[in-house]
Parts: sequence; C-alpha cells; structure tokens
Amino acid sequence: MLRIGLTGGIAAGKSTVAAMLRERGAVVIDHDEIAREVVAPGTLGLDRVVERFGEGVLAPDGSLDRAALGHIVFNDLQARADLGALLHPEIARVSAEREAMVVAADGDALVVHDIPLLVETGQGEAHHIVVVVHAPADLRIRRLVEERGSSLPDARRRIAAQATDEERAAAADVLIDGGGSVA
Repeated sequence: MLRIGLTGGIAAGKSTVAAMLRERGAVVIDHDEIAREVVAPGTLGLDRVVERFGEGVLAPDGSLDRAALGHIVFNDLQARADLGALLHPEIARVSAEREAMVVAADGDALVVHDIPLLVETGQGEAHHIVVVVHAPADLRIRRLVEERGSSLPDARRRIAAQATDEERAAAADVLIDGGGSVA
C-alpha cells in the first residue's frame, strides 16, 4: 500500500486532483467528507460542538449550521483550535478505519488521503508522499467568491486561517499547479 497525503489551500484545485487520481484507480479518503459525517445529527461530534459553541451553531432541522460555525471559528483563533481538538481525533479514527478496510481488500492499493489541513495538523510524516496543489491567493479568493458564494472578507479570512503557500510547499514531495485549466 502506498499512502499519499493530498492537500492544498482552499479553492486551489485539490478536489479536481483527487477526482483525477480516483479516475486512475486510487482510493480517495476525503477528510472533508468525514468531517461532515462526524458532526451529523445524532453524533457525539455534533453534541461536543454544540456544547462548546452553543445552540447558535444548529440549523432549524438540528443539523450543523456550517456557516454559523464558520463565522465563529474563522474570526477566533482559540475557537478554531477548540474545534480542531474536538473533531480531528474522530476524523483520524474514521479515516484509519477506512484505510484499513481498503488495505484488507487490496494490500497494493494506492490510498490518497485528501486532507485540507494536512500541513496545519502536522500529518505529512504519516504519508509516503505529500502532494500539494497550489494556486495564487488572488485566484483562490476569486474562486471562493465567484464559484462558492463567499463574501470577499470571508474568503480572505479563510485563506489567512490556513497554512501559507510557503509552508505547504516546504511539506510537498510533489507540487501541482492548480492555477490553470483542468486540461
């Protein structure tokens, strides 16, 4: 089994690279997807988030209001650290379980862990290869605003909350330019 850590700044093109790797036979374990699962209604993760951040992070249907939580954690460094401390261990547990199932089925599998915060959480050493998708910050801001509906201040806060381009590049074994077209 070869374990690849795939990361990149928000809106750099990481999901596109993950899809390309999946099309070529890699098994992609999406940590963003797992992060949503561990805070689904009825989970201990959601209970812990509500306990720490209050009922204001819940949508009327009892699910996590990700925008409300994002507003808190992207404006407060301690809140962001608290959220990570609550959820990262559970995300790591679920991703390890998924990897174990893949490897049990195919010991030669190529497993790609799609981890937005790989550098920030110090997970680079856990992977045989770290692939970083890079795009200039101004392009990522434009993508967030135009394609994802973020406000300009929110887009800037989210980018500022992540590792710098230099920190990600230093962690990379492979650096992919996500600033061009998909082709």
